[in-house]
Amino acid sequence: MVTQVEPTDIQCKDREAGLSLIEVLAVLAIIGIIGTMVVINVLPLIGGANSQAAEAQVRQLEQGVETYRLVIGRYPTTEEGLEALVTAPDDPRDAASFPVDGFINELPVDPWDNPYQYLFPGENGRFDIWTWGADGRPGGEGEDADIGNWTPDTN
Repeated sequence: MVTQVEPTDIQCKDREAGLSLIEVLAVLAIIGIIGTMVVINVLPLIGGANSQAAEAQVRQLEQGVETYRLVIGRYPTTEEGLEALVTAPDDPRDAASFPVDGFINELPVDPWDNPYQYLFPGENGRFDIWTWGADGRPGGEGEDADIGNWTPDTN
């Protein structure tokens, strides 16, 4: 015996088979809210991480300059700059004391892809090493603030 299926039974099951437009929009709204919360909470941390990385690199460069002075007997000149930490000097006497791998492995750029600045004699100490910050210009606040070997750590 063949049973007959009522057309209303099939229609009811088809309506229950997927998500309605309202349900899809509600899910998208929830995802948007969660995404916004993540962005609001994570973006400030990125700026702080860049500043902390710059502080660490300034300390590394400062140690390299001090080691240069101990080995070579003088600080690099402003003209020699921080490049003196990775490139042997022209003077044969100084070059003889220069380590094969230099005083640091490589000369870093700051987290904003700008070169570090060097001044000898310094205006804030024996020598100054600094970055202009995110804006690449003197002064500024927050992530745009200058970070140098004379500025206190913000950790």
